[in-house]
Amino acid sequence: MRPDLSDQKSQRDVGPQEPIVTGEFGLIDWVRSRTRPGAQTALGIGDDCALLRVSPGAEVLATTDMLIEGRHFDFDDATPEQIGFKALAVNLSDIAAMAGIPRFALIALALPRGRAVELAQRVFAGLKPLAERFGVDLVGGDTNAWDGPLVISVTLLGETTAQGAVRRSGAKPGDLIVVTGPLGGSLLGRHLRPEPRVEEALALHKIAKLHAMIDLSDGLASDLAHILDESGSPGATLNADAIPIHADAETLASRDGRTPLDHALNDGEDFELCFTIHPDDAGLLIDQRPAHLTLSLIGTIDETPGLRLRVSGEVVPLAAQGFDHLKPDHS
Repeated sequence: MRPDLSDQKSQRDVGPQEPIVTGEFGLIDWVRSRTRPGAQTALGIGDDCALLRVSPGAEVLATTDMLIEGRHFDFDDATPEQIGFKALAVNLSDIAAMAGIPRFALIALALPRGRAVELAQRVFAGLKPLAERFGVDLVGGDTNAWDGPLVISVTLLGETTAQGAVRRSGAKPGDLIVVTGPLGGSLLGRHLRPEPRVEEALALHKIAKLHAMIDLSDGLASDLAHILDESGSPGATLNADAIPIHADAETLASRDGRTPLDHALNDGEDFELCFTIHPDDAGLLIDQRPAHLTLSLIGTIDETPGLRLRVSGEVVPLAAQGFDHLKPDHS
């Protein structure tokens, strides 16, 4: 059970040196006093809009994601700090999926009455170090209080590099399919602290031309299907033996009877990158990749439409069974 904290105790929990904060504008001032805009922010928090200096010749990238208590997280299993971290991290992962540079964030919060300010401060405490790590300026947002659960929505703006954005739509027959890390079983805790592959995507895109890319949020099978749809319905064949499986997937499989491979294909929230490249670039990419990064060649883009899996020499149809927010049967 989540403790029922009074406003007085909530303020004490923020920290011994923190001033007492009340109301929406008090909270805005509190956040503003702890935010130091970078050189590309002409005007940050405090006006009706932020003013942002975008580099000449770069395209703006914009993404947004919403997390809802009771749907995407529960306070029995996650802290407000973890939710703040994840809310920003999943948006950073979207920028990474296009090989972009994150720049500016806006945060919108619907806060439960009675502990609104305390929750907002703790969410901020979770996302602020991540924003600083990736050079993201917090330039505004909105807060409100209601009788419902916590809802947080982050809008993140970024920009492209000289290499341009990597879209989902560039996969070509003959391309190799690559993923950046082991998959499956994120529900055991990794889903609360995803590692956005921003720097890795930028490095890889400098080494070789990435034809199509997506971050793995809904599951490898589902997200690869998105690449196929956007690329004009080419097909793909995955090699079961080549798909990297996380130890967490093995653990979950021992509990629920599903196979580790099924978890790797369909669990989602791994937030690794899946991309396609020309076969001639594979060796160069593997040789020059960042030293900490694992790359796995897991399949090919084919002329024949559809998604397939090669298991022990047999090729079978593969259904995309990853997460769908709007399916009525998802708990």
